[in-house]
Formats: sequence, C-alpha cells, structure tokens
Amino acid sequence: MNRLAEATSPYLLQHADNPVDWWPWCDEAFAEAKRRDVPVLISVGYSACHWCHVMAHESFEDEAVGKLLNEGFVSIKVDREERPDVDAVYMTATQAMTGQGGWPMTVFATPDGTPFFCGTYFPRPNFVRLLESVGTAWRDQREAVLRQGAAVVEAIGGAQAVGGPTAPLTAELLDAAADQLASEYDEVNGGFGGAPKFPPHMNLLFLLRHHQRTGSARSLEIVRHTCEAMARGGLHDQLAGGFARYSVDGHWTVPHFEKMLYDNALLLRVYTQLWRLTGDALALRVARDTARFLADELHRPGQGFASALDADTEGVEGLTYVWTPAQLVEALGEEDGRWAADLFAVTDAGSFEEGTSVLRLARDVDDADPAVRERWQVVVRRLLAVRDTRPQPARDDKVVAAWNGLAITALAEFVRLVETTGRVGTEGEANLLEGVTIVADGAMRDAAEYLARVHVVDGRLRRASRDGRVGDPAGVLEDYGCVAEAFCAMHQVTGEGRWLDLAGQLIDAALAHFAAPGGAFHDTADDAEQLVARPADPTDNATPSGRSAIVAALVAYAALTGENRYREAAEAALSTVAPIVGRHARFTGYAATVGEALLSGPYEIAVATEDPAGDPLVAAAYRHAPPGAVIVAGPPDRPGIPLLADRPLVDGRPTAYVCRGFVCQRPVTGVEELVGQLR
Repeated sequence: MNRLAEATSPYLLQHADNPVDWWPWCDEAFAEAKRRDVPVLISVGYSACHWCHVMAHESFEDEAVGKLLNEGFVSIKVDREERPDVDAVYMTATQAMTGQGGWPMTVFATPDGTPFFCGTYFPRPNFVRLLESVGTAWRDQREAVLRQGAAVVEAIGGAQAVGGPTAPLTAELLDAAADQLASEYDEVNGGFGGAPKFPPHMNLLFLLRHHQRTGSARSLEIVRHTCEAMARGGLHDQLAGGFARYSVDGHWTVPHFEKMLYDNALLLRVYTQLWRLTGDALALRVARDTARFLADELHRPGQGFASALDADTEGVEGLTYVWTPAQLVEALGEEDGRWAADLFAVTDAGSFEEGTSVLRLARDVDDADPAVRERWQVVVRRLLAVRDTRPQPARDDKVVAAWNGLAITALAEFVRLVETTGRVGTEGEANLLEGVTIVADGAMRDAAEYLARVHVVDGRLRRASRDGRVGDPAGVLEDYGCVAEAFCAMHQVTGEGRWLDLAGQLIDAALAHFAAPGGAFHDTADDAEQLVARPADPTDNATPSGRSAIVAALVAYAALTGENRYREAAEAALSTVAPIVGRHARFTGYAATVGEALLSGPYEIAVATEDPAGDPLVAAAYRHAPPGAVIVAGPPDRPGIPLLADRPLVDGRPTAYVCRGFVCQRPVTGVEELVGQLR
C-alpha cells in the first residue's frame, strides 16, 4: 500500500501512484522493517530535481521494480527540503562511503536507521542488480552488513560533531578569505570553479561588504564581473527574470533549468547591494527583474513563496525556455526576429539540444541609447507572451520557512532602497521599477504575515507548509535564523514592534534548544526526533548554514534592541567557524558576510522623523549604510522601537542618531553630516 497520498510535500505526491509501497519518514516504517526483518530503502530527493524524475520514471514507476522493493524492503520516500535533518545525516553517510553526493540519494539501512550502503542515481538495470545484491547480503552476510553500518555511523558522528578549535573572526581572517576567493576566481568567466558552475551568491555578498570596509577594488571587480557574466548568460532568464539553479558548463551558457527560491532571494540581495554601491544600471535591472520573478512566479497570495519551478516540462528539460532563429522570426517578424537572434545569441547550430538555443544577452543594452533599450523591452514582452503559451514547468508550491525568510529579507532591502532613491531611467523604466516595487512590497508583507500566522506554532517554528496547512516536521536551525532575520528586516521596514518581538521569540527558542557547548549550535533541536546522528554542519552550501543564519539574526536583533548578550552569543558562534573561514572561504560565505557586519559595528541608525517614507535623512541612511547596519525611522519614542527611545527631534527638525556597538555620535539634522558619520 502506497501511503503518500496525504503528504504535504509535492515531491512525495509525485510518487503517490507508484507501484512501490512507499512510506513517508515515520517510526512506523522502521517498526515494520523490524517486524519483517528486512532492510530499509531510504530514497531522498526533491520535486524540481531532474535526475529524481528520471529514476522515478525508470524504476519507481516500473511494476517489476516495485515488486522487488515490496517483497524485500520497506521503502521510505523523503523530501530533502521538508526534512533537511534526515537529508544531512544520510548525505554525510553517502559522501563518506562514495566520496560524493547528490540527488536522488539512495540509502540502504537497517531497521534502526543505520546506513550500510549509499549512492545516488542508479539506472534501472543497475538498480535491479543492486536490490538483488543487497537482499542477498542481508540474508547471508548479516554480520558484515552490520559492521559496515556501525563504521558508517561512526564516520557520520565524527563529521557532525560540535566542538573543536575556536578563534575570534578578525579582520585578518576576513582579509585572508577575500584573498583566497581572489586566488580561486575564474578570471575569464567569473565565479569559482568549473562545470557545473553555481552562482556564488554568499561569497559575492561577503566580497561586497569586504569592499565597503577595505576599499578593495579587487573584491568589487570580482562581484561586478561575476554578476555581469551570470546576468548575460543562460543562467538568467532573459525574458521573465530570475536565475536557474546552476550552469552545466563553466561559462554560464546552458542552465540546469530548475529555479529555486533560495538562489533568487540571495541573488536579489547581491544585485541590490551592487547597485547601491555602484549605481550600475545592469545590477538595478537584474534586481528589479528578480524581485518581479519572486513576486509574480513564486509568491502565492496568502500562502507565502513557493519553493521552486521544475527543470523539466512534460518530461523534457528546458522545453519552455529554448528557441531557434525560425521561432524568433515567427514570433516577431523577419526584422525584429533577426535582431533578436543577434541580441540573444540564437543561432542555427544552437547552444542547447537539437539546434535550440538558450537566450543569452550578447550585446550591452543597459547603457545603450533609450530607443535601443525600448526596442529590446518590446521584444522581451512579445517573446514572453509567446513563451507563456507553451507548456510550463511545474511549481513546487511547498512553503519552506527558511527560504521564505531569505526572500523576505532580500525584498525588504530592495524595496527600501528603491523607495528612497527616486525615479531611475527613462519614464517607462521608472514606471516599471515603481510597479515592481509595489508588488514586491506586497508579496514581502504577505509572506511575513503567513509565516507568523501559520509556521510559528506555540512559540516554535515548523519547517514546511502547503495550501495553508503546516506540516509536522519541526523547524531546523536555518529556519529559526532565516525567519528571525526576516522579522528583524520587517521591523525596520514597517516600524512595528511586533516583528521585533517575534524575532526575539524565535531567537530565544534557538538559544534554548539548539545551542551547544563552546558557542556552537546543532542543526536540530534538543527535543526533535533523534536520528542516527545529530547534524551540526558549520559550512554554507546552497543556503546559509544554520549556524551562519542564526548568527545573522543574533547580530541584527542585538543591534535593534541594544541587548549585548545576543551579540556575545553571535561572537561565540562565529568563533567556532572562524578557523574554517580563512582556509575554506568558498564554504563560509554567509559566516564571513555576518563577520563583516560585526567588524563594522554593526552601525545602529535611528532617524527621528514624522515622515519615515520620504525623509532625505532616511534615504541617505539606506544609500550609505555600512555593512550590516540596522536602520529604523519614525516619530521619537515610537512604541516597540527601542532605537527610537529617548531620541527627540533637534530644534523641531528630523534628526539622525548614529551609533556603533551601542556607542553613539552626536545627533545630526543634515544629510551631509549624516553621510560623514557613516563613512
């Protein structure tokens, strides 16, 4: 009997009609394996995963394979996005056994959950042979299987252990991290490493803050070059905005077409901050279009942000997105079609499969004549209208707390900067930017309200929900950190004390249930389900680690409240990551980003004003804020905003108060004076 029909996970629901007797992750599944004395197959994936779909079609939808699984195993299907704790434990085991990892992840375990054989994708013939071999080993070589499992669990425990050396995260360590990134930088194509190439959003955020602190032209150039290369390449959707998960090549040409919420949230922050620091037109345009993608494609009114768009459409990767020259001419006419083919590098040979091309921006149009930019945007709108008539990729509408937190924080930064900057570009571009800002602001507020209403349950966080119904899996540390940081951002945007109260509630819960000796943190709570190991990964990968995320929230909350014990907790946690930062900078990007904020102060900026939306002092604060600064604005002594307490108007005029580490400079009423204090 397949038991997935009532799941909240779209990934599990994709397997609800398989001939496999799937169980969701639950104690009952392991009890059943113990009763039958059979091994457990744990299959881990996610809904937007291309190779997960391939293995499902080849094996899990096959009656013969289903019969083998049902007779010899208890089969458990896990959504890695819904249960990152389960994924982390068994991914560590997979990497320990094979030297690599990925999804789908295929794990064979004893009835107590101990893994003894791990792998990733297996073609059907290989998978059938593997099932037969594992079944034979379980029957005839049980002692060897159990010894193997014990060795794997020991390896997992060592890899996930807390403790170890600590050190302050100093300027010297952060400078060393920036130098290491510069040494590993791809000077030709931007980014780091070869194929497949992932957008290094957290490293770019760190380098932008490093540039602010040190004036490093090298750090800024790495960001500018990488951002331009990604934005012009196939990784970026040239029509609808947003970014794919990664490029299958080393030069951003052909993407793996799935679009993840977390990538786009983090990249929105990068392009927004690059625009803030440089005024770069491309950075503003990409930030605008990424915000629009989040609001239009992933936001569901009253239900938060969906997790992803699939890589496949009707089983074909990229079907929605690729073009031929003839298709461009058919959509646009002869003249505009050929112009578009040249602009977007669409050729007869093609850059993808079967003579099709992924759209790339082959010409510099952001700084072109307004008439050229207008023609380009008209072509984009017409092509998008045609593309919308094609079959569309499925959307994983599961709401993940941490990823929604990342999106809210990114949109808060984007909205406030745009609102305080004024109109930019031609009239059409300025109107579009204003319209995007309005819908982005609405999506941000709606998602924050949804998290507060649905995901915060009895003072604790739940990991995921769908269609307004929250799931049972408890929030992990990254959920607490990302959502608390988002609530701190909402406090700054809205001037409402309830968001700061909610952030504090989550941070206190994290300190009570996730903290480990010596300043470290576990990724799961002390009262969460006990797995074969308790994960505690300090490194940043596709998303910020739980440790980096909670430190970011602690730093912001301490600055907004003036309560130093939260800053001390942040410093202690960063000290457990500091020894890694200088040696493995590519995997500590968010930790280094937060480290730059602590090194900066962070600055606490309060503007006492009756016009927080339009006051020039507020605009100056946002435009010139040092790394990680918190900014609040509103009438003096506004309830619920600690930074405005005892901060009066001076001579009846709007007044800015700039503090650093709770030590304040004299209040100022002029924009130039404020900017001087922030430099």
